Amino acid sequence: MGAHNKVAVITGAGTGIGKAVSLAFLRDGYRVALAGRRREPLEQTVAESGAEAGRVLAVPTDVADPQSVKALFAKVKEKFGRLDVLFNNAGINAAGLLEDLTVEQWKSVVDINLTGPFLCTQEAFKLMKSQTPRGGRIINNGSISAHAPRPNSAPYTSTKHAITGLTKCTSLDGRKYDIACGQIDIGNALTELSAKMTKGVPQANGEIAVEPMMNVKDVANAVLHMASLPLDTNVQFMTIMATKMPFVGRG
Repeated sequence: MGAHNKVAVITGAGTGIGKAVSLAFLRDGYRVALAGRRREPLEQTVAESGAEAGRVLAVPTDVADPQSVKALFAKVKEKFGRLDVLFNNAGINAAGLLEDLTVEQWKSVVDINLTGPFLCTQEAFKLMKSQTPRGGRIINNGSISAHAPRPNSAPYTSTKHAITGLTKCTSLDGRKYDIACGQIDIGNALTELSAKMTKGVPQANGEIAVEPMMNVKDVANAVLHMASLPLDTNVQFMTIMATKMPFVGRG
């Protein structure tokens, strides 16, 4: 365990990638605020980490709600006094044929996957630019979908392409405050949500195919590496993927 005692906020921290990253950060010596919609999974992550109470904070948060996001960062400032890393990870999908999706489905994905990271980034900026020492790092969870879609994924893919734009703007606008911003694009990490891929998922040509997966702990270690760099060094974009997944080439 490190002794740096840096502070991180991780959204979507109760399950999947967010949980794995939270556990990795706590093991490394971070003080971590876990944000997610439901308290129970957050408390489960805390319990699994074995971290002492002073180093971890579970904050039920709706990232699409500006007041909820403001409350999250106010609690972080109150408990930890600063913020070094924000991992914008929370995200949802809306499955269905493009022409059958409801406006409500579209908006819910945009609210959580795009508006949520924007709101969290705003609050992180306010904290990072006013603290001493100044600055920090924001890491956005993009996706292979920030590059190429899966079938029937218009809302999700649209928001992940947009995250790339948010990452670039954050990276540019953060320079004057010593705020670095990078994006990690993840392909086929094995979690509770992605386990169905081991049984077969639709491909672009209409086939159903089983896809190779990778250990989510390797993703967590990649995020930890991005976060561990000094602020004058930045991983702008990282693609980490199951080596043999159908992405590069024709698939």
